[in-house]
Amino acid sequence: MSKTLRMTLVSALMVTAAAQAEETETTLNAYAAGYTAGFTCSGVFNGNKSVAQIREHELSGIYSLIADRVATMEAKIDKENQWVRVPYDDGNRERISVWRPKLGCVDLPVGATVDDAKFVADPFRGDKMTGKDNGEPWQQKAEVNSTTDNAELESVLQQAFTKTYGSGARTSAVLIATPDEIIAERYIEGFTPETAQRTWSVAKSIGASVIGAAVQQDKIDLDAPAGISNWSHPLDPRGHITLENLLHMASGLDSNKAGNRTDRVYMGGGLVSDTATETALEVAPGSRWKYANNDTMLALRALHERFDSTDDYLRFPYNALLEKIGMQHTFAETDWQGDFILSSQVWTTSRDLARLGVLHLQKGQWQGEQILPEGWLDYISMPAPVQPPDAAPGYGAQWWLYNERFPELPNDTIAARGNRGQFLVIIPSKNLVVVRRGYDLAGEQGFNEHDFVRDVLKAL
Repeated sequence: MSKTLRMTLVSALMVTAAAQAEETETTLNAYAAGYTAGFTCSGVFNGNKSVAQIREHELSGIYSLIADRVATMEAKIDKENQWVRVPYDDGNRERISVWRPKLGCVDLPVGATVDDAKFVADPFRGDKMTGKDNGEPWQQKAEVNSTTDNAELESVLQQAFTKTYGSGARTSAVLIATPDEIIAERYIEGFTPETAQRTWSVAKSIGASVIGAAVQQDKIDLDAPAGISNWSHPLDPRGHITLENLLHMASGLDSNKAGNRTDRVYMGGGLVSDTATETALEVAPGSRWKYANNDTMLALRALHERFDSTDDYLRFPYNALLEKIGMQHTFAETDWQGDFILSSQVWTTSRDLARLGVLHLQKGQWQGEQILPEGWLDYISMPAPVQPPDAAPGYGAQWWLYNERFPELPNDTIAARGNRGQFLVIIPSKNLVVVRRGYDLAGEQGFNEHDFVRDVLKAL
């Protein structure tokens, strides 16, 4: 074989490999339709939002891979049957998202029809959703959108709804609270204390709290192997991955270059059980920190496999945690086989996030009941054995740590952080919770939660 022919064949193989690594037009259209269906469904039925609000907030300023396609798609909303359909590929195909009480919307797989919705687990069928937020546990509450008597704090709050903390910032809500008092609570026009929006990766910290509740009830052991059934062969090295490895973002699994991109599950109608569980090890468990959505999904998958039925598993976060602390406007969404996607897909309110913060300030106790292990706050705040790069916040167990790397904040500051500017910040030494919600623009500088919390503390 001539050198020229060999080079031609090598080039052809490289082109073929590159093509195989890229999504087809049909797949990209399916992603965009799935994104549109899912966010429209959740926006309407979880958040009680108008189509105009959803278009402005949920479907603009988004992930560049599908942004242009989403802008051209139209959702068909069936409020009676509580589903959303989005046609794509010139109307030849469609994606469907179906709502369920408490569990929010589930994206059906490509090729499914509305008749297939009956096969999705629905353990809360017939349950009525809560209306107005009751304001518990706070004994004092600043009036919503009222002006504070603290001029310096007032200035900081006003700046939070401008571009002061980031050129791409679009703030929708801010809440500052202690366990006893809501100090300040602000929303943009059209939003209320009952308006749920997606948490994105703040869900990871909610997921860790669900794991904590399971540990408290002796349903799972942090130090034991995760016990994923797909990894049960004695030769499979993934069998050595512990639940703690997963919570520390240290599974060692291959999660592609960007571990926060899990498009197949997030908008492609894929399953946790046939995506996150199928990847191979890159390095030994516990030897590397790498932010990966799959690690969170696998931690919850491990918990799922401890239950006798999917319905029992789906009830657990509500019975063991969310409803106990009054998170009545929180929707933890799943894939179509009943695995929680607690790396991102939770819809909740600012008050419900603040309640989770208060639970941690109270050492996992709520109205005399120990919901999380007594030392859980210390556990999630302890730096994992392997850490992110020095410029980033530190990492504990699915919570970010603003420790000695950030001297302008108290050393015990921890945060749940999510895409588009979702933040739940807990400062135990100040007995303080700070929540910020937003729709920050992809590709621009998002809201700087460090500087905002620093300024809040100075004002207080």
